[in-house]
Amino acid sequence: MSNDSIKNTTSYSELDNNGLGYWGILAFFGLLVIGGLGAYNYMHHHGHYVTGMNNQIVWGMPHVFAIFLIVAASGAANIATIGTVFGKQVYKPLGRLSLLLAGSLLIGGLIVLLLDLGKIGNVIEMAKGALNFKSIFAWNMILYSGFLAIIVVYLWTMMDRTKTSKSLYKPAGIVNMVWRFLLTMGTGSIFGFLVARQFYDAAILAPLFIAASYVYGTAIYSLLLISTYRLTSRDIGDAVIKRLRYSLPLFIVAVLFFEWVRHLANLYATEHHGIESYILSGDQFSSLFWCGQILLGSVLPMILLWGPWFKNHNLALISASILAIIGGFIQLYIIIIGGQSFPLILFPNAEVSSSFGDGMVNSYSATFSEYLLGFGGIGLSFCIVMIGMKVFRMLPATLADAKVTD
Repeated sequence: MSNDSIKNTTSYSELDNNGLGYWGILAFFGLLVIGGLGAYNYMHHHGHYVTGMNNQIVWGMPHVFAIFLIVAASGAANIATIGTVFGKQVYKPLGRLSLLLAGSLLIGGLIVLLLDLGKIGNVIEMAKGALNFKSIFAWNMILYSGFLAIIVVYLWTMMDRTKTSKSLYKPAGIVNMVWRFLLTMGTGSIFGFLVARQFYDAAILAPLFIAASYVYGTAIYSLLLISTYRLTSRDIGDAVIKRLRYSLPLFIVAVLFFEWVRHLANLYATEHHGIESYILSGDQFSSLFWCGQILLGSVLPMILLWGPWFKNHNLALISASILAIIGGFIQLYIIIIGGQSFPLILFPNAEVSSSFGDGMVNSYSATFSEYLLGFGGIGLSFCIVMIGMKVFRMLPATLADAKVTD
């Protein structure tokens, strides 16, 4: 079936639910946005000393939220890519919502990053400053803004029925796919290029973040799709659910593989034994790693999705998606906070001591305002999603098996 026939046979509509449910959910996410703005105002007025961040832990909880949303945005757009680039018919009707979610998550993550800079003058100076092409941060600003532009063009090729848009449909999907790889690789390389931190300084962080983006994005998209269709009494068949059920655990396996290789390589190198012991068997992060990321966020979702006891159960996919999101958030917390809390090795093979606390583990405890700012970014993302579904024709009228081509 060609792209033209897919556009002609799939009927899309706006979210036509005007009841208390829609406005109640929108109000909930709106309250999160207001809370985030209040947290920003509080930190802007008093300075960053009111947060848990310090001279050693300079990236705190807001950065965990922001990077999670940014990485998830890349993975959410993968649903559209599979339908466009690889010609998988069952995914094509899902493309519009996929891109709307991807753009919304990216905006939410970037807003958290910008507001965490503190005074608004810092944002202005950053925008005015000369671009340093030796900085991975500068490259990421190009990648993030470019991704938003590509999403707009890609959505236009899906929603417009003119000959020009049809001719650009697949090229836009290919550009989207390549750009997503570069964007997520750039985000992972922020840490991979930091040679001063022993838990970073690894090229494998780039493919690890790419694999993780598929887990986060697929899990969030699955929750959004199922909940939207259930709450609006739309039909969603087993064909769509089955694809999401079997793709999510495959992405989880890929993340586990890259994590295994990364830790195995660090355990092989004597210089990294300290940080590996700190993460895998220490007091602060080992329980988060083994119980949170591995057991709760990886093993249990695979059991729920691959186990014969839960076959064709939508609740299994919903539960697995929630667990995968929690596990992914814990994974980023361990990477970002755990990587900074381990002391810097300024002079290898030498003893260093001073009154500044060299060689000591850095402590960090996130404050309420940091959580508020992070959840404000999530609230903004889903406010955009809900308004987008209300205003534009993003949702297929039905995803019943009889209407979906496998």
